[in-house]
Amino acid sequence: MHALGPRIKQLRLEASLNKAALARKVGVSDVTISYWESGAIKQIGHERLVALADALGCPLRRLLEDDSVDTLSTPLYLSSHPPAPWHDPNANRITLPESFLAGINWQGECYLVTPAPGERFDYLDSGDLAAFGPIDTFDQPGRYLIEGALGLFIGQLERGHGGELLYSGEKAATAQARPLQKDDHPVGRLLARWRQEGS
Repeated sequence: MHALGPRIKQLRLEASLNKAALARKVGVSDVTISYWESGAIKQIGHERLVALADALGCPLRRLLEDDSVDTLSTPLYLSSHPPAPWHDPNANRITLPESFLAGINWQGECYLVTPAPGERFDYLDSGDLAAFGPIDTFDQPGRYLIEGALGLFIGQLERGHGGELLYSGEKAATAQARPLQKDDHPVGRLLARWRQEGS
């Protein structure tokens, strides 16, 4: 099953919910549920996806997985120690519906990751899920997984006026853009992130 809409309907039926009951739990109208299931609305915000998974009583990953291939059992753990988790030969790829990649044109491989227990990253809190696409080079401004002398970290990258890569972090101490260190290089692009409400 490639489309998100049919998956929502399937999970709703498995949860023995009608559209109105699901709508009340998610905080939307039953018409919105109909539009989601039919695919008339293709963009569903991250907070709504988390609320939808909670209302359906299923892990968020069930909304993300592609049932036509046996790919997704659990997200990969992201550690601050290289290599990136998708370098494991047993790493499971996922196929993200286009609606999850709002405004992002991505044709490559994709992996679902979450921080390993005890690990902390800018832009990715404990319990968050994120879709990353492996890359070899920087191609456009955005958030990237970066490998360097200090390990793996996530940062906002952009090109400076002189063509150099500029890095900035989420915290106040790293929010000011500065040149990326010579030994640091991007290894993955953050394509989407899902955060529990209230985080």
